[in-house]
Amino acid sequence: MAILIPASFGRLTITSRAQVRVRVSASANQRTIRRDSVDWVKETSSFFEEDKRPIMLFDGVCNLCNGGVKFVRDHDRNRSIRFEALQSEAGKKLLMRSGRAPDDISSVVLVENDRSYIKSEAVLKIMKYIDLPFPQLAFFLQFAPLFVRDFFYENVANNRYAMFGRSDSCEL
Repeated sequence: MAILIPASFGRLTITSRAQVRVRVSASANQRTIRRDSVDWVKETSSFFEEDKRPIMLFDGVCNLCNGGVKFVRDHDRNRSIRFEALQSEAGKKLLMRSGRAPDDISSVVLVENDRSYIKSEAVLKIMKYIDLPFPQLAFFLQFAPLFVRDFFYENVANNRYAMFGRSDSCEL
């Protein structure tokens, strides 16, 4: 089943996140939403069967993102978070589980067994998993409105290659 939505509608929120993905059609004025027959939550459930820790998806060729992964690893004494590049096969499956297109590398994503977080929400959730003082800082930052946090996040994310550069391959 496909639904055509005018691009002028902007951001689209979908409640059935495990079975929907967004594709841009050949026409620049429309986005096509196609419902897949694959249940991506079931398809990726093996990622959480033996290891319940959340998975941080990141852009593997982005220097800022690689620096962020190193920062989280250095400040996560309990090894509470696993890491996977968005460009990997596992990363693509987890993106689809999160209701995102498999080639969408526009945001860090934190995937928990029962929920996924993107953009500034993912960053705040990651901060809650790592060592002091970051959980406390995340507590205070959550009171900033989501649209304000995401505005700053998107401005950095959209310019990350220009500001920080990119590498030829993932460092992990």
